[in-house]
Amino acid sequence: MKKRSVALLLTALVAGSLLPGAPGPGAEAAGAAPGRPPELGVNLDTVTIPQLQARMAEGSLTSSALTRAYLWRIRTVDPRINAVLRTDPTALRQAAASDARHRRGTARGPLDGIPVLLKDNVNTRDLPTTAGSLALAGSPPDTDAELVTRLRNAGAVILGKTNLSEWANFRAAKPTSGWSAVGGQTRNPYVLDRNPCGSSSGSAAALAASLAQVTIGTETDGSIVCPAGMNGVVGHKPTLGLVSQAGVVPISAEQDTAGPMARNVVDAALTLAVISGGDAPHASFGGLDGLTRPAGLRGKRIGLWRLPSLGPEVDALMTRTADRLRTAGAEVVEVTPPYQDRLAELEFPALLSEFHRDIDAYLATREGPRDLAGLIEFNRTHPAERTCFAGQELFEQALAAPPTTDPGYRAMRAELTDLSRRSLDKTMAAHRLDAIASPANPPAWTTDCARGDNDVIPSSTPAAVAGYPSLSVPAGFVDELPVGLLLMAGRYQDAELLALGASVERRLDARRAPRYLPTVGAGPSR
Repeated sequence: MKKRSVALLLTALVAGSLLPGAPGPGAEAAGAAPGRPPELGVNLDTVTIPQLQARMAEGSLTSSALTRAYLWRIRTVDPRINAVLRTDPTALRQAAASDARHRRGTARGPLDGIPVLLKDNVNTRDLPTTAGSLALAGSPPDTDAELVTRLRNAGAVILGKTNLSEWANFRAAKPTSGWSAVGGQTRNPYVLDRNPCGSSSGSAAALAASLAQVTIGTETDGSIVCPAGMNGVVGHKPTLGLVSQAGVVPISAEQDTAGPMARNVVDAALTLAVISGGDAPHASFGGLDGLTRPAGLRGKRIGLWRLPSLGPEVDALMTRTADRLRTAGAEVVEVTPPYQDRLAELEFPALLSEFHRDIDAYLATREGPRDLAGLIEFNRTHPAERTCFAGQELFEQALAAPPTTDPGYRAMRAELTDLSRRSLDKTMAAHRLDAIASPANPPAWTTDCARGDNDVIPSSTPAAVAGYPSLSVPAGFVDELPVGLLLMAGRYQDAELLALGASVERRLDARRAPRYLPTVGAGPSR
């Protein structure tokens, strides 16, 4: 794939059927009264990056006004959901610099002036990076993560950091997603007593509530695509290595990746084009052609992996989704990728060994505990780390796990990689598929620290273990709770997957703004 010029790409995107939205409540102009949302002339819930850039190019919108609008929403809306840990005090200064570039005609591309929230396990040199743990709540890292450097170089406004499941949900045997000792509990903005899912919970909930234009999440297995599905937004887990892991708090170098989250596929693709460029071969992304041309589903072959274990309501939604895709001209066939039981058996033990290796290497770069043993002791002596759940069983098991030099571990990871890739490759080839689709999540469960999560969601595992791309797009609702459609494709097929996802997104047209209901069956929260 060859990168197109940013100017040509932006022109093509804006030339599509992407007209500016109507004024909405999520906007603030400079100098607006603090108790009243200002007018930007765009609806922050539906506006896309190309639409924003078109307005900036013509001078009817500034990054400063847009940034103020999102800061206003963080102040007034976020208290309901608790998704944003902190905002960057330099955000308006960054926006003013972008405005100056736009006036000079030297804008750096589609993300110049666009406010972005980062998951708080992504290093920022000027903001704390805690992974949700008080152990890292002291001095910020010395340097930015590589992906943050790329965002800054592209002119994006780093708006702040989002809450997450502490240590990316790799601490306790029964954790509660969206909780951290640093940030407390993030709530699902659709139904406030329900869980936001996965470790990128704050990034997804913030997007659903229109607190930033795009966010960055991270995934080892499911932590981008499940919260995206459960919060009614788009989440893309890139091919392993497409986005650099440098400066991201790790679980496993064999599976970890950061990725873009957005309210639409085009914004996710534009963000991926900026942050991509990791250490793997072909680790660059420029394949946005399929998003800039009229495209449809006619002739596409999609394999539907139903996963009825996620419940009859989700299964019925998958049936309706398949019918809509067929009506649009796609061929949908039912599939069951092989080897799933074996993958489930092997993945966790491998991750334990990898976590011990990788977290020790990361902690050595930060102030605080210097290794996993020190981290375990920190948690034992700090009661605030145990206010939702006390366990750190995964830490303790990782400390005792075989090292990654152990032949048994090496055989296990080799089998995992082989089986996961064959699982998807064989299924795709046997049915001549463009993608495999499955539910990304069940309806959100109630948040309960005593019980923990109810999150056995097998759909994310094959692509996560294989290092292949996956993409969650909104599919519909079950009792006011969003459900996503997870699309998976082959290695380095990110561009093709995003183009297909854009067509699926347009056909399903399933996203709607949250109403902040206190519980299912209740009226809107006031």
